[in-house]
Order: sequence, then C-alpha cells, then structure tokens
Amino acid sequence: MTTPSETAPGDARPEPTRSSFVTWRNRIIALVVLAVVLWVSYLILAAFIPRWWAQRIAENVHGSFAKGIWSGLAIGIICTAVPLFLLLTAGMTWRKRSGPFIAGASAVLAILAAIPNLMTLTIVLGDSNAAHAGERILDVDAPGYRGAVLVGAIVAALLFAVVAFLVIRRRFRRNRAEKQRGVPEKQHVPVEIPPTPPGSGTI
Repeated sequence: MTTPSETAPGDARPEPTRSSFVTWRNRIIALVVLAVVLWVSYLILAAFIPRWWAQRIAENVHGSFAKGIWSGLAIGIICTAVPLFLLLTAGMTWRKRSGPFIAGASAVLAILAAIPNLMTLTIVLGDSNAAHAGERILDVDAPGYRGAVLVGAIVAALLFAVVAFLVIRRRFRRNRAEKQRGVPEKQHVPVEIPPTPPGSGTI
C-alpha cells in the first residue's frame, strides 16, 4: 500500500498539461476555420456587393448630379454618425449594470448602420472587376455620390469628436466631484493653549 508521501509528485501533472494542449489545439483549429470562412465570404461578397450596391444607388439617383450629392451627404453623415455614437454608448455603459448586453447590442447595431458606407468603400477601395464595374456605374448614373459620401463622413466624424469630448469631459468632472464628496472633510480641531499657572508670571 502506497502512502501519499510515496506517490511521485509528477504523476498528476500530465493530465492538466494534456487538457490545456487540447484546449489550445481546438482554439487554433477554430480560428483557422473561422479565418477560412471569412476569407471565402469576403471573396464571394467582393464579387457581388460592389456592383449590386452601385446599381441600387444608380436606381435612386437616376443620373442627377444634385440628387447624387444630397444622397451621398445623407448616407455619409447618417451612416458614420450613428455607428460612432452607438460605439460611444457601448463604451460608456460597459461597466454599468446590464452594461455588457447594452454594449453588445450597440456594437451590433453600429455595424449594421455602417453597412452602406462599408459597401461604398468596397467600390472605392476594391480592386476586383465588380469594384471597377461599380465605379463606372456610379460615374455615369450617380455623379458626385462618392465625393459627397466622403464629405458627409468627415462632417459626421468632426461632429462626433466634439460631442464625445464634451460628454467625456462632463463625465470626468462628475466622477471627480463624486470622489471629492466621498472624502470626509478633515476636522480642524483648535489647539488649546494651556492656561498659565498662577505665580508663574515674570518677576
């Protein structure tokens, strides 16, 4: 019969090591599979989205230069400002009660709201045949749209920067005031001068 002192200390160690190895192996396999799926999805979308989105914009603008500018400004401002403010909301509510749920929902909504700008970006920055086809469609049937989207995005980003600065500064000042109120005030105890004993006066 073996006692606990006779058991080799290294006998129980291989099991945690093996479990951690299996865990990391599964994580790596999952990441590789996810990367492959994302890459294939990107290739499929890159061959479809730019041309499809350019056709939708062209159907709305109908070759009008003024309509192309106003449509681009509206989409650029809305689809940039809304995602940014949703992300700001997610960051400010993360540490609150039920904050992770609100932050996650805000992040998902931010991605959905930014999809029109992202699809326009696939046309502008894309190097595929679909992206070049989308550029030609916008040049002919939606003139001024791409430039207006860029201007609208810049305006929305500047507006967001100003509002975010004011909101964060106000929150910082409020937190600092709450901390100062939480610190107990120091009680200033007056120093009592001991009375002069009788007969100790100067001669």
